[in-house]
Amino acid sequence: MRAELVLDARNGTGESPVWHAAQQALYWVDIPARTLNRWHASEGHAQWKADEMIACIAPRADVPGEWIAGMESGLFSLKPQADGTLSATPLAPVEHATPAMRFNDGRCDRQGRFWAGTMLLDMAAGARVGRLYSYGKGDGNAALRLDDLIVPNGLAFSPDGRTMYLSDSHPTVQTVWAFDYDTATGTPNNRRLFVDMKPLPGRPDGAAMDTDGCYWICGNDAGLVHRFTPDGRLDRSLEVPVKKPAMCAFGGAGLDTLFVTSIRPGGIDLSDQPLAGGVFALRPGAQGVAEPAFGS
Repeated sequence: MRAELVLDARNGTGESPVWHAAQQALYWVDIPARTLNRWHASEGHAQWKADEMIACIAPRADVPGEWIAGMESGLFSLKPQADGTLSATPLAPVEHATPAMRFNDGRCDRQGRFWAGTMLLDMAAGARVGRLYSYGKGDGNAALRLDDLIVPNGLAFSPDGRTMYLSDSHPTVQTVWAFDYDTATGTPNNRRLFVDMKPLPGRPDGAAMDTDGCYWICGNDAGLVHRFTPDGRLDRSLEVPVKKPAMCAFGGAGLDTLFVTSIRPGGIDLSDQPLAGGVFALRPGAQGVAEPAFGS
């Protein structure tokens, strides 16, 4: 299966792809560039710039046209403006464990609560200061759910919403966990090993779910997207023409296209991966689960 180039975006860190069904458009962020991006098959590419780095997004059901976002100092509501900027309304500030942190991976559960993790900007330090938060409609603050993480990643929820997945993509961890998830209270429990990725190619980055309950996760540094069955068995691995795929999301009219964002590292020779930082599409023969909007 050959990956198709959707856009030679040259993103520093392309993350959080989300398919907007009503617009038939793909949205995603470039974290260091502080941009929200949109691609539509006939309308092309547009982007809007924020004052802080944007790490993860979800559309708001309660405020159409706006996005909830995990940024540097907390959770915000973002609204694209005609002049190419993003207006940012604070929703929930976060007191980080230490300075120089930001949000990283995030998404909504099946009930429309927003979940997002934080990390130290200097990932190489390996500091276990990362935390996982949740935030629901009407909440005054983001609730701390989990700590002792380095690079929280790979958030996903099973099609029935009763299993939550979370990874830590730091090279010393490279683990994906599963949790039982109480959909009524939004509480994860019974944390257990789902996949130990240390013996597998690539670090576990961003993830997506399909209708079979299989978990798709980008193998960062390996140029692969892996599919794991609900019992944690590696089912297949698909190639993309870059070394650092960052996150994947199902989209398209039938939710049967797997879009993949990627990272364009700075200061290294990219002659063997000139499309690094691009957005790609795979047609894996699986159908995705529609992503809930915040407050839905």
